[in-house]
Parts: sequence; C-alpha cells; structure tokens
Amino acid sequence: MKAKLDLYRVFVEVAERKSLSKAKEHLFMSQPAISQALKQLEESLNQRLFHRESRGVELTTEGKVLYQYVRDALHLIDQGEKQLDSYQQLEAGELSIGVGDTVSKYYLLPYLKAFHERYPNVHFKIVNGTTLELLPLVKSGEVDFAVCNLPVTDPVIETKPCLEVRDVFVCGKKYQTDFNMPVSIDTLLSYPIISLEKKSNSRRFVENDLNQRGFDYKPTFEIGSYDLLVEFAKINVGVAAVVRPFSDRAINEGAVYEVPLQEPLPSRHIGLCLKKSIPSSQAANVFMRMMEKDQHT
Repeated sequence: MKAKLDLYRVFVEVAERKSLSKAKEHLFMSQPAISQALKQLEESLNQRLFHRESRGVELTTEGKVLYQYVRDALHLIDQGEKQLDSYQQLEAGELSIGVGDTVSKYYLLPYLKAFHERYPNVHFKIVNGTTLELLPLVKSGEVDFAVCNLPVTDPVIETKPCLEVRDVFVCGKKYQTDFNMPVSIDTLLSYPIISLEKKSNSRRFVENDLNQRGFDYKPTFEIGSYDLLVEFAKINVGVAAVVRPFSDRAINEGAVYEVPLQEPLPSRHIGLCLKKSIPSSQAANVFMRMMEKDQHT
C-alpha cells in the first residue's frame, strides 16, 4: 500500500502541474522516474490516466475521477500527520488520568497545574475512582495511566513508585494523654477505630499488615471520604487510620495527634500504574517523567 501511496503522490503532483518537468522540481525525482511511476500506476489500475501532449499532460476522464478522490485522501493524510506532529510537540492532544480523590487533592494537583501551564492546549480528562476501579480502565486503555496506592499486583500492570507514604493512626484531644508513650497494636485496637471502606487500597494495606501480625482489624467506623477521617478523630469518636504526608497539616497544626506505635506500619508508595508493553502517548510520557523526576530529587 505504501508503494501505491507514493505513486498517488506523483499522480496528483503531475495532474496539478500538467507537466512532468514541472512536477520533478517538487517531487525531487528525475523525469524518467516520474514517467515510470505513472506507467506503473496506470498498469496497476488498468486505466489510462493521462493524455500525453507536446505541451504537457492532461487528465483523462478516468484520471479526473481518480484525481478528486486521491487529492482529498492525500490532504487528509497530510492533515493527520500534522495533527500527530502537534501531539508530539504537545501543541494539542488529550491526557486521561485515573486517580482517587485523596491522591488527586494531596499529591497530583501541583503536577496538573505545572503541566497545564507549560502545555495549555493539551486537554485533561481526570477519572476518579479507587485503585480497584481504576486498574480495569488502565487495561482497557480508557485512561493513559492511573496514580494509585501501591502495592498493586497484576501481571498486566506495570507500576512505578513515586511518593513514599506511611500509614499512621491519629486521635483527638480526648485521647491524647492515653498515647504519651508508644503503645502496642493490641492496645491501639482496644479503642474505636475509624477507617476507610474495604474497597480502599489504603484500608486493605493496613488490614492485611495487621492480619499478618495476628490481629483482627474491625473498625467501628467505615468512611468513604478521606477528609472525614481527620474530622471524626477531631471530635473524639475514635482513632483514625490516615496517611502521612496527606495528614501532615492537621497533625502539625495540632488538630489531631499521631499515636506512637511500638511497631509502626511499614511504609509504602503512591505510584503510576500503566499497561505493560503498550507505548504511552507523548503527553503521558512527559507527565509521568515529571512525577518520576521528583522522586529522584
């Protein structure tokens, strides 16, 4: 098909110049090579496309019909190539990112702002969901990549850690004096626990870690909004499982207090999730490099 496409480009150039000698200046081909290309095209179509005259060439009736279609087709191809070049230069295009509300608010927003300021013509599509909800969208190609709570174990998904985070427990003023010294997990779980819903990857990470240590993790309150965890802790209804640095501000301002543990939970990462072996768009590659660069600085 590519060979015939080259022949069609020669055909259109000659049809518009009405001269092989004039066409060669634009095609950067010799006149015999142009003649051979036209002959090859006519033979492949089994149609005569030009009348050869002393002053040049004129399209036959069949040639005029073909010219209308080929001219339009080549124009569309050229437009498509220009559009792809715009995408490559990030002068246009779309970037679709899957992300949870909490990660978006506390981590992703500065990157979105920086990218938009540098490439204002790239259209953003932000899809919100939990890690479990976003991974199928990565696999189907509905999002370019997702920013999720790791770990994620899936043979189709490649992960790239970006931000190290730590799961901790916080309490309000009522319980502050109970936790002046590091406490055991057993003591911690004797208090009302405030946690995210089971579908949250953060919740599963904490629950799995404590289960592996032999503890039964049964929160008294299960909440769908991360921000409400701190609010519930502030009104002293229990001890909330939160993520640092996402709750640093509330802790630093003294709105809540971190519960010191004798055996702290292990750290984990927020990171990129993308489909293995599938090339990413230029916009996605640039955005992900911005995030990965910060990890190494």
